[in-house]
Amino acid sequence: MRAAVVIPSEKSVKLVEWPAPRPTGGAEVLLRTLEVGICGTDREICAFEYGAPPTGESALVLGHEALAEVVEVGPDVTWARPGDLAVPTVRRPCPSPRCPACRACRPDFCVTGDFSERGIVRAHGFMCEAFVEEERFLVPVPHAIRDVAVLVEPLSVAAKAAQEFESLRARFKFDLPQPAALVLGAGPIGLLTAMTLRAHGFETHVFSREGEDDPRAALACSIGATYVSAARTTLERLPECVGRHDLVFEAVGVPEVAFGALPALAPNGIFIKTGVPARRGPVAADLSRWMYDLVLNNQVIVGTVNAGRSAYELAIRVLEQCMTLFPREVRSLLCRGPLEMAPEVLLQSRGIKDVVTVDATAFGG
Repeated sequence: MRAAVVIPSEKSVKLVEWPAPRPTGGAEVLLRTLEVGICGTDREICAFEYGAPPTGESALVLGHEALAEVVEVGPDVTWARPGDLAVPTVRRPCPSPRCPACRACRPDFCVTGDFSERGIVRAHGFMCEAFVEEERFLVPVPHAIRDVAVLVEPLSVAAKAAQEFESLRARFKFDLPQPAALVLGAGPIGLLTAMTLRAHGFETHVFSREGEDDPRAALACSIGATYVSAARTTLERLPECVGRHDLVFEAVGVPEVAFGALPALAPNGIFIKTGVPARRGPVAADLSRWMYDLVLNNQVIVGTVNAGRSAYELAIRVLEQCMTLFPREVRSLLCRGPLEMAPEVLLQSRGIKDVVTVDATAFGG
């Protein structure tokens, strides 16, 4: 079968012939890949800044945002049946018996760092025609959202952030007004988060570098958010222009922006960081100002990475809701291309959310 791989030792990204999946056994499921989304992490791997093949191998099959169809199931599988749609989770537990998170099947909270991630570190991904996965790492997807279900994995980032927000907000034992939210970044995760917030009635601002005439700005406005361009409003002036927000969601991965927006956080506010910056030198910062505000205003900064099963399940419900409220906007995120174009698209984005469509008819199509 065909697979898109990165070979770090050769500094190459290419489409290759790859061994077909082995027969299923136990609680394993054979799936034919339908679509795979591409994100900034994939491009960092293809720029050889991050990622690692499985131990002892030279190539890594790329892709961690997959939608697939069940083809065959092992004898111990409980719910999956041929023809079902599923999205695989990304992170796999570390082997340490002393990691309580991984032993509880919550590797998104792993404490050792020895986890593996499909298509990212130490485990092959899904940008191939078919793959085998344990049923416990699969999340069923309704056929009704088949055309946008490839967005479940990136939306799970926003869903996990929503879970963290609700958990932290539960510390208040008194009624609170509907919160206002600021999203930093108008990439796929930022826009999906803005849709999620608007679907739940949040007053929402989106702050990003694109101009006000950019399609991303138009998309944000069409869902009822207010778009603020960094080309017109500087980060320093953001609080005076849009006020202070109960929730700030960061999806840019740039420290100067991520921390520079702290003055826009309201008292008792929660700042959720999801971006992972490129490694470089130290960044100048007004640490005393940040510490002053955090302590006196009871503010919280929380980082969140990847997602557990419950966040994927929540992401599916949110996606169904967004497809009711904003169907045109959700679909407009996607820019599809065939597997043959994967090496090119992995190196250079063509749309807001690039998606590789896999024609894998040999595996039950």
